[in-house]
Amino acid sequence: MSTTAPSARLFDFIVASNRLPVDSVVNADGGQGWSRSPGGLVAALEPVMHSHDGAWVGWAGEADLELDPFDIDGLHLVPVRLSAAEVREYYEGFSNDTLWPLYHDVIAAPSFHREWWDAYRAVNQRFADIVAAVSAKGAVVWVQDYQLQLVPKMLRELRPDLTIGFFDHIPFPPYGLFSQLPWRTHVIEGLLGADVVGFQRDADAGNFAQAVRRLKGYATTGSRIEVPIVDESPGVRVFSPIKRGAPSRTVIAKKFPISIDADIYRAAAKDPGIRARARQIRADLGNPAMIMLGVDRLDYTKGIRHRLQAYGELLAEGRINPTEVILVQVASPSRERVKSYIDLRDEIELTVGRINGEYSELGHQAISYHHHSYPREEMVALYLAADIMLVTALRDGMNLVAKEYVASRFDDDGVLVLSEFAGASDELTRAIRVNPHDIDGLKDAFMRAVEMPHDERRSRMRYLRKRVFDNDVEKWSNGFLEVLAHHRHEKDTRSR
Repeated sequence: MSTTAPSARLFDFIVASNRLPVDSVVNADGGQGWSRSPGGLVAALEPVMHSHDGAWVGWAGEADLELDPFDIDGLHLVPVRLSAAEVREYYEGFSNDTLWPLYHDVIAAPSFHREWWDAYRAVNQRFADIVAAVSAKGAVVWVQDYQLQLVPKMLRELRPDLTIGFFDHIPFPPYGLFSQLPWRTHVIEGLLGADVVGFQRDADAGNFAQAVRRLKGYATTGSRIEVPIVDESPGVRVFSPIKRGAPSRTVIAKKFPISIDADIYRAAAKDPGIRARARQIRADLGNPAMIMLGVDRLDYTKGIRHRLQAYGELLAEGRINPTEVILVQVASPSRERVKSYIDLRDEIELTVGRINGEYSELGHQAISYHHHSYPREEMVALYLAADIMLVTALRDGMNLVAKEYVASRFDDDGVLVLSEFAGASDELTRAIRVNPHDIDGLKDAFMRAVEMPHDERRSRMRYLRKRVFDNDVEKWSNGFLEVLAHHRHEKDTRSR
């Protein structure tokens, strides 16, 4: 990827996320280079950035890395420096050991440390300061995800001329869980600094509105929240309790289900080289009658343990023959310095080893396990090779892997087994939907997928593909930005 230093200018459209859309790599000559980052957020936002010619503000992924803003393949990137202590306390600590488990149904116990909160607040303020510095007058700023929940309010206090959107990519918890957070009111106030707050599902937006009512007492009607303002002087916006007749501003909080660039996956799947690679994958696995595939970050929210338990029991019961069926599990490395993730990796690898030791035969593995990240082309080849896609998340904001699999199946074949606790299940209703906590139900769903008649597979996949292509990433981004633009127009009309 080629990089250049950008000219000094302000931008009318800014995205702020924890990470920049690139990773640092070492070039062949030993110098520093950049590669496109994997992951759903980057895949979803990169087309938006190219169409708006804006700036992307984020961390470059390494501690204590001092970088000037730079351009790369048409993207204008503005790095935010994080110290090693901030990576440990803001990112690994508060973001991923406090908020992540709390927002995912407390599947793992969250940790509450005041020094982590202090680091989270300081880093959010740094993001807000940098965004304010690169924003043109009246610019649109789109803040992304749970690591930056305080930025909207901080940014509004610095730059009341800006139009601010926030999108929450992960679930927003019910009040009974959210109320455990000692700094719950600060987070709600931070999010209410936005003009539009987007969520993956109606339930998430409803949970947020309930927290607003419980903690702030503000009126909520449908997707509209009335936030009182006590001072509208330039540079000053202060939240206050509700007072009859007091001036207020409206915040829109509603669902905008995120998606993928489906055309990219369809085009890749039709590429002769990728199709040949899919055939090679099947051959390398011993040409089994049926390939089941799981693709996940190695995270306790993804239900990998439950999937392996169900699969192992099917082997033990003789309902699946390991010479005919294989489970391919891709578990991408994730947060490898966080203890709960280290423990999870050890547990998963021990389970895979035990199942393979008991049920594999010469030339036929029961499970083919891969602790790697793969480029998109290899993933599409895997999707084409797999007869059954297993998405068994215990809680997931959306899960774009489910949509990637569907978009790749231009042959209208393949079966998707999908957790009802993933946001994608709201749209992909003709998948085999499962409760991953119900191991017997999970086993029955796996067998239903294995035994599904060809005509039913095709009928279901055609429906799923229509849903994915009708609701792609462009519709997601356009839908959010149109609501934000309409809100901005309303605000301008009221101020005249």
